[in-house]
Amino acid sequence: MLGKGASSSLNPRILTTFAGDSRLIRSTRPLPLLLRSNPGIKPVSMQLSRTLSGITNLLFNRRFVFKFRFNVDELPGIKRKRLRPGKVSPCRPVPSDIPQPPYVKSRKPPGIVSGPEVHDETGIDCMRASGRLAAQVLEYAGSLVKPGITTDEIDQAVHQMIIDNGAYPSPLGYGGFPKSVCTSVNECICHGIPDSRALEVCLTEVFDGDIVNIDVTVYLNGYHGDTSKTFYCGEVDEEAKKLVQV
Repeated sequence: MLGKGASSSLNPRILTTFAGDSRLIRSTRPLPLLLRSNPGIKPVSMQLSRTLSGITNLLFNRRFVFKFRFNVDELPGIKRKRLRPGKVSPCRPVPSDIPQPPYVKSRKPPGIVSGPEVHDETGIDCMRASGRLAAQVLEYAGSLVKPGITTDEIDQAVHQMIIDNGAYPSPLGYGGFPKSVCTSVNECICHGIPDSRALEVCLTEVFDGDIVNIDVTVYLNGYHGDTSKTFYCGEVDEEAKKLVQV
């Protein structure tokens, strides 16, 4: 993508490298219209895979393949089993004296604000407090990542630490989300639901442990603090390390 200061010698064309369906769709609409922005650049051509079936393979290469490409647990040429959802435990209770975000009872996520919000010093202090708590919870959650622990156990620990600090776990009840933290393992891109699946390492490969993104959000004094980080479960291969670093 080219910005205002980009060199005119560069060809402003986007070509996807997703490995998948070879049938391609070309769009000649201006990029600002496609991305709903107005960076002031010339129209470009976009060439996109019809199914985008290789996006996961692009990110994880040999480790993962989209589920609709293979209907078996064992992936061809890969010792690791593909990700399967486990059992989701019941929602954890929150004490009634802890203020809840307004969306909890409606089970509908809030709309996007129409303009900027300017906060006073009290509001800024509250923002700092919620952000600080979220960071502390995330650090604690990351320390729990090890082979054998389930993402549901991580959720339980996160939930308890948040309510012990008088805050509400923001994901719980957001659009009907059933848990207090998001745990996205391996090919689960984001907003994974904690369940009974244990984090693991491949016993036949030394550098083939799981990676798990933990997304912590807390609601404290009327303000959300939101942060996330991806952690290694044991030793992971170079492809996974590169993905996390990027």
